[in-house]
Formats: sequence, C-alpha cells, structure tokens
Amino acid sequence: MEIIKTVLLLIIAAETSYLVAVNTKKLSHKKEIRPIFVDTSVLIDGRIIAVAKSGFINGTLSIPRSVIGELQFLADHADTEKRSRARHGLDIVTELQHMPGVKVEIIQDGSRAEEGVDERLLKLAKQYHGSICTIDYNLNKVAQVEEITVLNVNDLAMSLRMAYLPGEKMLLELTAKGQDAHQAVGHLTDGTMVVVEHASNQVGKTVEIEFIRSLQTAAGKMMFAKVTESRQNNNRKQQNVVNVKPKTVNRSNHKRQYKNKADQHEQNLVDLANR
Repeated sequence: MEIIKTVLLLIIAAETSYLVAVNTKKLSHKKEIRPIFVDTSVLIDGRIIAVAKSGFINGTLSIPRSVIGELQFLADHADTEKRSRARHGLDIVTELQHMPGVKVEIIQDGSRAEEGVDERLLKLAKQYHGSICTIDYNLNKVAQVEEITVLNVNDLAMSLRMAYLPGEKMLLELTAKGQDAHQAVGHLTDGTMVVVEHASNQVGKTVEIEFIRSLQTAAGKMMFAKVTESRQNNNRKQQNVVNVKPKTVNRSNHKRQYKNKADQHEQNLVDLANR
C-alpha cells in the first residue's frame, strides 16, 4: 500500500513539473515574439538604426505595409524636402532588414490605411498585444490613453543625455591631481570623472568650473572643464593685493604745501592793500 502511494506521489510530482515547464516556456516564448510596431516618424528620423545596433530591441520590429505605403506616397508626391526624408525612411527599412540580430517583419495590412496610419497602428498594437515605436507626440498621447506601451526614441535620447553640456557651470570639489601636472580631478554625484585644466593648485578646494567637452568610452564617460573666468580674476586680484605695497603719505610735505598756499594767499591780500 505504501509503495502505491509513493508511486502516485511521484507521478503527480512529475506531471506538475511538466506543466510548470510547459507554461514557463509558453510565457517566455510569448514575451520574446511580442511585436513592436514601427511608426513612419521613426523610420524618417533614422535613429532606430543606432538603437537596433546596440542590441536593446528584444522583440520583432513589425512594419505595417500601410506605413511603407505612406512613405512611398510621400516619396512620389510630396515637396523636395519631404521626398528626400521619405526616401531616407525607405532606406532605413532596407537597412533594418539586412541587420544581423534584428528580426523585421512586414505585416501585409494593405498599402493604404483608410482610417489613417496612426489609427491602424493603434488597432494592430491592440490586436497583437504589442507596443508602438514612435516619436510622434499626438500618437504617443493617444497610445497612452489606450494603455498601449510606447517606445519613444526622443525619451530614450533625453534619458541618455549628459547631465551637463559644454558651457554649463557648477561648483565642484577637486579631490586629486590629474595625469598632467596642471590638471585637477573631481567627480560628479553619479561618479563621472571631471578633469579640470590648469587647476592643480586648487586641489582640496571647491571651485566654480565650466564644462568644455565630454568623452564617451567603453569604460564610461569623462568630462573636461576649466575654472571659470570670474574665479581666475578673483585669484589674480588677491595676488595683486598681496604684491602691491601700500602708498605712504608724507604728511610733512602735505602740511608744507598747504602752508605755502596759505602764505601765498596772504601775500596777495597784502599786495592788494598796498595798492
């Protein structure tokens, strides 16, 4: 009897493990093939190429035939600038298709969307439980209202933007000397190293700096800066005050000059009276 119970328990455990494995595989498979519907604006913009090359796209790029039809229409009938941008968008589609590691699918939904390309994208995203890749402001807002996930290339670019751009100023504590003798080094709150030119004598102080340029490397980002002109001028003024000797006033000469003027005035009055 005990043997039968043990066998039954083993069978139940095996079936449970099998069902869990199958369901997990289905869920992961569904997540992997979740489509990303690409808008016309993203193809014209072209930055989707850089995003795809970086490997951050983990789904299928689904480009509706109606989107390609809109690009084709603009390339044939629009003004010179729009024609050029539309042809660039068509070239982007071709480049994505030939890019290794990126899966691109052309959805045959018809060459034209009678209700409009934006409405067609919203409909497809709902139907296939996908997301929309766009930089169109209005489509972004409507998709959010419809509770559709939006991948906005502009938002991605803003989130990756440097915290400080060349020309911006801030107070920074200089903690060490740099690689060159005239340099000093400080760090931003996120750990970014800032190399300040001609500031080796300011190590241990907090100074106002102005960012010059940034350098992105495989190991991270680095920024270069200089001490602001106002700070340098203040330092020069302080040095000049120390070096300049105060002028001494010869009081005796001053009194003598004053007395001579008074005597001259008195003599003038005497001469006038004698006349």
